[in-house]
Amino acid sequence: MKYFILLIPLVALCYTMVRIYNILPFSPIFKWLAVFLGLAVFASMILSFMVGLDRLPVTLSTVIYEVTTSWLFILLYLFMLFILMDILRCFHILPTELLFNSVKGTLIVTGIIFVVFICGNIRYYHKYRIPLEIKTEKQLSKKYRIVMISDLHLGYHNQRKTLAKWIDMINKENPDFVLIAGDVIDISTHPINLQRSFEEFHRLNAPVYACLGNHEYISDLEGAKEFYKKSGITLLIDSCAVINDEILIVGRNDRSYKNRKTISQLLQGQNKEQYSILIDHQPYNLEQSADAGINFQFSGHTHYGQVFPVNLITSAIYEKAYGQYKKGNTDYYISSGLGIWGGKFRIGTKSEYVVAELGN
Repeated sequence: MKYFILLIPLVALCYTMVRIYNILPFSPIFKWLAVFLGLAVFASMILSFMVGLDRLPVTLSTVIYEVTTSWLFILLYLFMLFILMDILRCFHILPTELLFNSVKGTLIVTGIIFVVFICGNIRYYHKYRIPLEIKTEKQLSKKYRIVMISDLHLGYHNQRKTLAKWIDMINKENPDFVLIAGDVIDISTHPINLQRSFEEFHRLNAPVYACLGNHEYISDLEGAKEFYKKSGITLLIDSCAVINDEILIVGRNDRSYKNRKTISQLLQGQNKEQYSILIDHQPYNLEQSADAGINFQFSGHTHYGQVFPVNLITSAIYEKAYGQYKKGNTDYYISSGLGIWGGKFRIGTKSEYVVAELGN
């Protein structure tokens, strides 16, 4: 079964390359050149992730990362577009000549892809502010403002200058504290250490609590921990922190670590009168938080698929792939993330940060 699943993207890639060859109004040598270029960029992405980008200059690694991962999303949309065109051709809605050696067909496909991805790129850079009202019957001495973010994916594509803008954005909210639900790091700590990105977190005007994400394990777990430490972020790895003796922050280790503690184990010995907030990167088994008596859970990881129709797949995989949710007496928010992995496109999804007001 796993080999069959691996064949699916390969078949889709071959189909798309054949369709590109057919539609281009050029001589065979230029058609083959275009196909070779498309395959080479795709292969470069696979090779770069296998070998790693850290051995190259950061500027070159950034270009390779941006171009190859962007091409992955463009290939997805080319595949869907050619499938649609073939279906329309079969029903005699679309003229066959548009798909073979066609200037008009090439311009139509190029135009659609260009518009979709320019709009997707613009949408990625627009960060949506999500207001969230959290009510509790537990007695709190004040109303707390909490900024919640996840999936920053700092690295070759989201660099220090980008992080600086995000820090400014968070400071404008004047939060009492900040929560990060994992994946601060993308695929490597190398570029963010070179840029000393950790210094930007020092400008935050509020304490920061975070849990690990799966990308911290992918990049370099020990290096990631050191980055969190240099950033002044309180990293909660199957541990807890208490704010003003009335709010309990529970940080769960990522699901990548198979021997992580259960939520019930993390709550043992804790004051049940305190309002409990769980930060757990991957939103699996949501019933565990409800069964353990957690008041609120914040998660990320899904990116809500990043682009349509992948968001439909994430909705099928997770009980809740995005947004507010309630199960038993526990409230949840699953974020689509502030940053992103790979090409900077949001198509049918959005980049966001949550500004929560917690009070009675």
